[in-house]
Amino acid sequence: MVPLRVALFTDTFEEINGVALTSRQFVDFARRHDYPLFCVRGGSSTRNSVDGSVVHCELARSRFVIHLDRGLLYDTVLWRSAIEIAKAVEEFRPDIVRVVSPGDVSTVGVYVAKKLKVPLAISWHTNLHEFGAMRLMNSLRWMPEGIRNAVGRFTEAQSLRICLAFYRKGDVLYEPNAELVAMLRDGTGKPVFPMKRGIDTHLFDPAKRTLNDGILRIGYVGRITPEKSVRFLRDLEIALQAQSAPPFRFLIVGDGSELDWLRDNLQNADFRGVRRGAALSQDFANMDVFAFPSRTDTFGNVVLEAFASGVPAVVTSAGGPKFIVREGLSGFVAYTDEEFVERVARLLSDGELRTAMGRAARDQASGESWDEVFGHVYDGYLAALPLNPSHALNAIKTIHR
Repeated sequence: MVPLRVALFTDTFEEINGVALTSRQFVDFARRHDYPLFCVRGGSSTRNSVDGSVVHCELARSRFVIHLDRGLLYDTVLWRSAIEIAKAVEEFRPDIVRVVSPGDVSTVGVYVAKKLKVPLAISWHTNLHEFGAMRLMNSLRWMPEGIRNAVGRFTEAQSLRICLAFYRKGDVLYEPNAELVAMLRDGTGKPVFPMKRGIDTHLFDPAKRTLNDGILRIGYVGRITPEKSVRFLRDLEIALQAQSAPPFRFLIVGDGSELDWLRDNLQNADFRGVRRGAALSQDFANMDVFAFPSRTDTFGNVVLEAFASGVPAVVTSAGGPKFIVREGLSGFVAYTDEEFVERVARLLSDGELRTAMGRAARDQASGESWDEVFGHVYDGYLAALPLNPSHALNAIKTIHR
């Protein structure tokens, strides 16, 4: 049986974000199952290495980079490597090329796929159109609200149009939630498959808890940026204090442009910065409620990490996290700001409910494995491959062996 040969181009790998996490997990999945994978990504230097069935190709970015966010870069001249990379990928003989966004490395991947006439898979990880509009509106706070909102709507619509044009280049597409699957299918006319996320329940575990001092901790983990609606945490704090909630503190993990604002405006908060591995899992386990006010996340890996840590979550009704939360069982989906506050307040004041939801959250996360997620991803690749029936059958058997 012949496994599929995949060339992955990812714009972020070592950073702290959902795209990087998914890319790392995908590479690990291929290595563990001995699937041939050629992984192209940005790095501090240009170099190749081999790890089992995985070939790593790191490209050093130039000094002509645009800083999209802390740790996220776009190299305007990365195209200088395109021809050389195309030759290396051709030698690898991929069945399919996969890219993760309209970023610098991914656009090279699109070029390589088209040049080599190899089917192209593109996954949608980030609502770039919403991110861009929210950041622009945040910088235009001095404008009258009506004009600012109109500018935001126009920017979002035009950004979405550009994004859809990029995704139409793919032969098969992946989305993390049902709403986005429908949007992308309608906007591109291409086959679209869901791609959820998995969770490591050994790393994230309630047993990692170290704090039991009688103070309840409301957790937030992620980029501390405008599109995450993190300033709402200040509104949440004020509202909970007005309701005489039990003693609580915020436990905030991450970095971003809004960090200084939160430091200046939250009265009861501990800021951990960027955390990884055991330190991150300990932070999650020390939370009592996970509050995630973002309205733009396509999935919300951090919600699954909270669940695996036995922490119920309150999320908004916009974006992907609402598809993770089982309403009233592992957490709450809030449709208004007032409802968000009320749900957090209820969890803080009702210890039995908090414990029951935490157990349900842990049970839910225990059924979400990366192997299952990526097995379905490989199934989707077959939709883009000009395979004969026997090759397709062998590929499917290999994936699920």
